Amino acid sequence: MATQIALIDHGVGNLRSVEKALAAVGANVVLTREVNTIAAAEKIVLPGVGAFADCMRGLRASGTLELVSRLAGERPFLGICVGMQMLFESSDEMGRHPGLGLLPGVVTRFTSADIRIPHTGWNKLEPSGEHILLEGIPAGSYAYFNHSYYCAPQNSVDALAYTDYGGRFASVVGSGRMYGIQCHPEKSQHVGLRILRNFVEHG
Repeated sequence: MATQIALIDHGVGNLRSVEKALAAVGANVVLTREVNTIAAAEKIVLPGVGAFADCMRGLRASGTLELVSRLAGERPFLGICVGMQMLFESSDEMGRHPGLGLLPGVVTRFTSADIRIPHTGWNKLEPSGEHILLEGIPAGSYAYFNHSYYCAPQNSVDALAYTDYGGRFASVVGSGRMYGIQCHPEKSQHVGLRILRNFVEHG
């Protein structure tokens, strides 16, 4: 039987595209905000597009914030784009906003005068070492990004891969069975699908 994955519906962003990408790699995925459905799932995916505060507000309004925070430490969990950023302690996007606080570190805006903001388009993933989430993805593989803020983990061991854009930033993070990816896997062709497949099959 395919792995049961709860895709958290907090009402922000194009969640259907992520749902289709997960289904394409063999997941039995359900887009939901039902507490019982989420609690029963084998794995959890937290997507997010747009402003950090809006995504946190949507998670809180859905009534799933506390459950999601607890399950992230108990079973395989993947945050995508802003869903990755929400794993950290806070973001300075349009003020200072608390995140889930599951990984030490902050989310902050690109500041280099030599780059365009947002960071939009294809860029390289450079793994910091071997990891099951990045299995089969060679160093220098391209993924698709669209973001103005990036994650700055406090612990370097939590950075599973880096990307260079006006300086190096953590584009894939993880601790235990909790992971985050800044790129859009549903737009990153075979690289994005391979990351999702690795999470579905081995995460």
